[in-house]
Amino acid sequence: MKANYIGDFQEWVKDFSFYTEVRVRFSETDMYGHMNNTVSFVYFEQARVDYLRHLDLFMPLATENPEEPILIVADLQCDYVNQVFFDDVLRIYTKVAKMGNSSMDIHYMAKNQHNAVCFTGRGTIVQMDSKTGKSVPLSDEMRTRLLHNKS
Repeated sequence: MKANYIGDFQEWVKDFSFYTEVRVRFSETDMYGHMNNTVSFVYFEQARVDYLRHLDLFMPLATENPEEPILIVADLQCDYVNQVFFDDVLRIYTKVAKMGNSSMDIHYMAKNQHNAVCFTGRGTIVQMDSKTGKSVPLSDEMRTRLLHNKS
């Protein structure tokens, strides 16, 4: 693995336990049956939402409760390792790699039905006040849930 956010690949993989399963749809492929390179980001989004729901941390939409802070994606990266094809079944693994004051770095790993790593990724998620657009600290409750369920 050449991704700059992965040190020792074998150690990095060990920290994953939560995953979301997806099947590559025909509409997500090109004329050769390869998954389009933009689709991985859609899969990351689904995995992130499922992971936060799993931790009971999924936040309401800003329009539902404008007083509550929201989580936004500040950056997102994907590194492709192996080809993905129509009808492949992928497990998109998700974990929190590190936490800051108002942000967290989430890492992703996609494995196909043959247990081969197809792509990896990472992204910074920031908690912000939906009215001011400024970052706000993660709550103690959120930190506790993330630390006790890092994968």
